[in-house]
Amino acid sequence: MTFIAIPEWTPHGLLPPIDARSPTSATRSPYSVPLLDVVMRFSTTAPRRQILSGLMDYRAAMHDIGLVAGMQWLDGSFMEQVELLEARHPRDLDVVSFVHTPSTFAPSAAGCDVLDNEKAKARFRVDGYFVGLDELPPRNLVAHSAYWYGLWSHRRNQAWKGYLQVDLDPASDVLARRWLARYDASTTET
Repeated sequence: MTFIAIPEWTPHGLLPPIDARSPTSATRSPYSVPLLDVVMRFSTTAPRRQILSGLMDYRAAMHDIGLVAGMQWLDGSFMEQVELLEARHPRDLDVVSFVHTPSTFAPSAAGCDVLDNEKAKARFRVDGYFVGLDELPPRNLVAHSAYWYGLWSHRRNQAWKGYLQVDLDPASDVLARRWLARYDASTTET
């Protein structure tokens, strides 16, 4: 997988949807980045670190029920400078998980909580949705991708914006969680 750096904010406090210097290049949203880069870039305040910790726990719960292959799109006010745009902290992180479901997939009832949007939002501060990569015919997969791209590539005020993509592989979580824990231990900010 090829990763790129997370682009800098636009003057409007958003991730750019495209590379303005080369608008037809493949460098565009969703930007495929390492999970560690997300944690390093967005752990700027205690509320953001709490949300990132929730994301890490959400991913661990997914991994625990066998969802380990795929990718996640990360968006919402968390991916914006909402502190400047709306004078508030982000409340949660919007996540669409595009997952390969193992043939032996049979989570317990408790394990299914991660698949329930309302329960995931309350427990992990993740507004989470799923698209099964193995169950959908190609036409439907394209329709789902277009839906999420169309929904997430704009703010409610119609401003065009970018968002990020991370791999679901559990191996990437170890360093990201370690970095987040080290950051939390070294700061007393509330």
